[in-house]
This record gives sequence, structure tokens and C-alpha cells, in this order.
Amino acid sequence: MEPYKNHNSVAALMNRNNVDTDQIVPKQFLKKVERTGFGAHLFHDWRFNPDGSDDITFELNKPAFKGAKILVTGDNFGCGSSREHAPWAIADYGFNTIISTSFADIFYNNCFKNSILPLIVDGAKLDALMNEIASNEGVSFTVDLENQTVTTPAGNGFSFDIEPFRKHNMINGLDDIGLTLVHEDKISTFESNQKQSMPWLWRNA
Repeated sequence: MEPYKNHNSVAALMNRNNVDTDQIVPKQFLKKVERTGFGAHLFHDWRFNPDGSDDITFELNKPAFKGAKILVTGDNFGCGSSREHAPWAIADYGFNTIISTSFADIFYNNCFKNSILPLIVDGAKLDALMNEIASNEGVSFTVDLENQTVTTPAGNGFSFDIEPFRKHNMINGLDDIGLTLVHEDKISTFESNQKQSMPWLWRNA
């Protein structure tokens, strides 16, 4: 997992509620087990016309939002099925921060395992952020995970809470596998000792 770094980035606006995981990455693209390559299919049914060309009416196809790392979106983002491909697609597309008033629980937890920071704000704050983007498309926000703040040019920034364990993992790029590998030396020592004391357990290894 890539470490999450503090950054200043374009904030893209997608003012839609109840965006479910089948809209984030439709089921017909769930044919790979690796995490890469799903960004091409992010919001496929909204991004593309039937002939495969870009749908210019879709928000994220606006030139002003090109290269955005921050997605500001409506309530209940990531609802629907529990597919982890949804955060894979979001991360592969380039987003590493999502701001909403609420997230589906499974999606929310999966974000932290894929170097995506999901931030929850109240309705008034979300409206202010959305209005700032809508009035100045291409505006950049600054996300400081270390100090747990988001700042904006119009002063609509906010502080956010995050569990210290999740913050540590995000900053250091540690997913569940990475957390295990932190103890690789101890694991190797244990295996070596066990091979000596219980060799029958390793005969087919």
C-alpha cells in the first residue's frame, strides 16, 4: 500500500447521493484479482457514452477536475455490495481522499486498507465545500493528515478525527499484509526454531 502523503490537490465535485459500488465499478469488470487497472472502469456507466467516447455531461470528465486527488461527493457514498474493487478503482484512478457526510461501513473500512482517506463532515460543511468548488472549478484543497486538517482558499477548511492506529498505517503505507511483514524477522525466527523442535510439521513444506 502506498503511504498517504500530505498534499495540495484539485478537488473534484460529484454532487450525487447514494453512489453505490456497482456505479463505482460495474460488476462486468470484476474479473481480475490484482488491484491495478480498475481505474479505467471507474464510474463507467456515467463516464462513457455507448460508443465508448467520454460523456461530456459527467462531472468528472470536466477538464477542470483532471488530476484531482480529492473527491467531494454526496451522502451515503459506497453503499451497495461489499466489493473491495470499488476502492481499488478509486485509488487506481488517482483519488486518495473522499469527503462526504457518510459512507457505507464496509466501503469506509476498505478505504483505509487502500490508502484512501474517507473524511466525514456535516451537511452544512459539505454544502460550503461544494459551493466553493462549483463557483471556482479547479480549486485546490490542502489535506494534512499529520495535523488532521483540510484547508481551502475560501476558508471552508476543517479538522477531522482519525483513529491513531489507522493514521499510523496510512502514513506508513501499511495494510494488513504490511502490518504482518513488520514482524518478518520474528516470524522467521519462530519458523526456524520450530523446524528444529518439530521437524515433522515441515516435512511437506
